[in-house]
Amino acid sequence: MRKLAFGGWMVGSVALVVLFIAGPLAQTVASPEWPVFVETLRDSQVLGSIGLSIGAAGLAAAFSVLLGTPLAFLLARREFRGKRLVESLVDLPIMIPHPVVGIALLTVAGRGQWAGEVLQAVGIRLMGTVTGIVAVLAFVGLPFYINTVKAGMEAVPERLEKVSRSLGAGPAETFFRVTLPLTWRHMLVGVIMCMARAISEFGAVVIVAYHPMIAPVLMYERFTAYGLKYSQPIAVLLICISLAFFLLLRMVSLPRGRRT
Repeated sequence: MRKLAFGGWMVGSVALVVLFIAGPLAQTVASPEWPVFVETLRDSQVLGSIGLSIGAAGLAAAFSVLLGTPLAFLLARREFRGKRLVESLVDLPIMIPHPVVGIALLTVAGRGQWAGEVLQAVGIRLMGTVTGIVAVLAFVGLPFYINTVKAGMEAVPERLEKVSRSLGAGPAETFFRVTLPLTWRHMLVGVIMCMARAISEFGAVVIVAYHPMIAPVLMYERFTAYGLKYSQPIAVLLICISLAFFLLLRMVSLPRGRRT
């Protein structure tokens, strides 16, 4: 009886979760009228916004790789006072409401703020620019990259790094020739997670840079101006792009013998 109940709970839960996620998405994909969908595919504003979303998310991921990797290594390999506080700060963008991210960035780097004045002095402006969009997307995507890479580096046996050092390699050479090659799959998954989170961002972007429009902002504008009929095709395109992106990169990240 217990075995039967356990099996029923497992099967029922799996079916409900898959249906809960796939049901609304499948209905959304099937909803747009074909002429409207074709018209959307030819809309240069839609294509431009999707390109901007992917490009800005890619730049945010590159930023995360460049600056997030050293922090992930530090958190994976070192114990220091205040480490738990640093880990909590890294996780904070995951939990705080999205508009708070936009407000926080403008509070520090907006007009009239000292950081904003410094950035403007060197020709960098966040409000209403692609730079502002990339800054927002990097802010919300960094925790996913850092935590994933940190887990990967923790899984690398420290004895391999010690062997490298004992053979005369320096810290930098050991990092680039031992640690990073053994962590590349986690780095790739971290990039996937970072870009996926960045592409979906809306609440913080509308505060920092409503224009130029990324795809979620354009979809929101089409919804408020023209209704569900003209926002659904953009939603379908985002669903398809996200699904293709996940499938491709997850296949790449799997071991060669399991790419099926």
